[in-house]
Amino acid sequence: MEESLEDSLLMDDGDGVGELTAQTVLQEIENAWMNERFAPEILPHQSDLVDCMLQQIAHMEENIKRLDKNDLRALVHRMELDRIKYVISSYLRARLEKIERYTIHILSEEANRSPEEAYLTPGELRFAKEYLANLETFFKTVALQHMPPNFQRFEANKFTIKPNLQAHVFLRANQRVTGIVLPGMLNEEIDFEEGSQHIIQYSAVANLVKSGVVQLI
Repeated sequence: MEESLEDSLLMDDGDGVGELTAQTVLQEIENAWMNERFAPEILPHQSDLVDCMLQQIAHMEENIKRLDKNDLRALVHRMELDRIKYVISSYLRARLEKIERYTIHILSEEANRSPEEAYLTPGELRFAKEYLANLETFFKTVALQHMPPNFQRFEANKFTIKPNLQAHVFLRANQRVTGIVLPGMLNEEIDFEEGSQHIIQYSAVANLVKSGVVQLI
């Protein structure tokens, strides 16, 4: 197999995303992974990118099989594949951890979004609902059934845990941004220059993170 790893990552499935190389898609996934790891709240899913990359991984593995097992290129390509798989699995794991931690809050927020604006994939939404149902069953079995009748009702709002949007994050500006309002008494405004790095409260830049204007690092 004479093609390089990057060549083998060309997206040619004709669905619109196919105009990008998988190297570009991988970079987008790595950006999403970093954002998901460092943002206090769950972010809009990137399942289309993940699905595309998983398809390419399968294609790349088939190409690697054509190489002699003693060929150094096979080892190099396999190491790169392992790195890609790690990024994807870590990204998905970070999202599941947030769903488990903030289940009630996330489901409440998701109920107010249209399908087009959903932050969760259908699979994640199903997982969140099942997790909440299991949580309710656990509390009823372990604690609530042993309490007086008027205290046996499971009130989800009393168990809600919300992410700390006032937490500080470290970011890099992907483009120039003006008029960012700093939370506080003075409502001070600052500007970001392209490539500049800052530490700031997440709530001040949440929308910029979701739109890709800034990158958490």
